[in-house]
Amino acid sequence: MAIYLKDPAAIERMAEAGRLLAEVMEEVARAVAPGVTTLELDRIAREAILARGAKPAFLGYQGYPATICASVNEVVVHGIPADRPLRPGDLLSVDLGLFYQGYAADMARTFPIGEVSEAARRLVRVTEEAFWKGLEAARPGARVGDVSSAIQRHVEGAGFWVVREFVGHGIGRGFHEEPQVPNFGRPGTGPKLRPGMVLAIEPMVTLFPANVVVLQDGWTASAGKGNLAAHYEHTVAITEEGPRVLTKLGEEG
Repeated sequence: MAIYLKDPAAIERMAEAGRLLAEVMEEVARAVAPGVTTLELDRIAREAILARGAKPAFLGYQGYPATICASVNEVVVHGIPADRPLRPGDLLSVDLGLFYQGYAADMARTFPIGEVSEAARRLVRVTEEAFWKGLEAARPGARVGDVSSAIQRHVEGAGFWVVREFVGHGIGRGFHEEPQVPNFGRPGTGPKLRPGMVLAIEPMVTLFPANVVVLQDGWTASAGKGNLAAHYEHTVAITEEGPRVLTKLGEEG
């Protein structure tokens, strides 16, 4: 399938969408705490997106019933918000997307709830670090496999497991576009990175090796009881000068 290159004007519109999405993520992050339900976080995100004149990207997408994906503990991605209060020791991954002026933005974070185990803290930290390792490789003329292998090396070097069943993707006027961006692979393989490509780079990592299974609701992707998962994602434009993070929060990078 075709890879759609964005001109500078389109990338600026995507940067505005990304800025708005980062603001929404910050609103959600401020509300994350023990005792809060993921349904409440979903409401906060939906209202924050609409207040900015944007449209939730997930709500109704292929039938998905909510504004955010709220994945707790062993759930890797696509957890449906529920009325169970978050408990100290949980890990919560929040995946968010919106459309603004015809273009999409996508990002994800994992939040420790209260005091969590040292293993959980390390998992969250290494998953974030893996994104930045992948970003360093996302240079014009490099290949998708260079990004993928940089992420995999960092994750596996820390003793964790890279999820194989779900991958990153291109993004633009469509929420999911080509190319796919796995978090594992070989350097020098895959499509060449060119200025104008925009990618959602999103390491998904588990504490232990896992075969991720989608549960009966058709969405919730679980790594199995007793495991833990973390997720970190930004929307990234490939430019002549190098990669540009479009969903960057103020303190990151």
